[in-house]
Amino acid sequence: MKASAKKSSGSKSKRSIRKKSERPVRKRSTKASEKDPKGGLTAAGRKAFAKKQGSHLKPGVTKRASEMTPREMRRKGSWAVRFYGRKKLPPLVDARGRPTRHALSAHAWGEPVPKTVAAARRIAAKGERLLERYRRSQK
Repeated sequence: MKASAKKSSGSKSKRSIRKKSERPVRKRSTKASEKDPKGGLTAAGRKAFAKKQGSHLKPGVTKRASEMTPREMRRKGSWAVRFYGRKKLPPLVDARGRPTRHALSAHAWGEPVPKTVAAARRIAAKGERLLERYRRSQK
């Protein structure tokens, strides 16, 4: 009986014999935990960036404009103009219509995720207003 069992196992590949419960479990990469699926980086991602690059990133400013300090106004304003005030914007949605990481970064800064160029320009205009408000507070 053992001889016949050997014959049948030799004719089939190991892949076809393998049971479903024996499948290798896919591990999530460490980089996946560093990116927030809603946009931006997680605390672990900022820590990993600091370890690799030596610079210390701060989370985005999500406060309302009336609650911001002048320093926060400057940070959020410069971010908005830098990301969404460019002449040629990177894609905001992919082929399936889902927002790209560039568009999702707006969520990390407390802004609505732009799906059109016009929506991105509105965020840039808000950034300009914040920078102007910051300049007025410095005088």
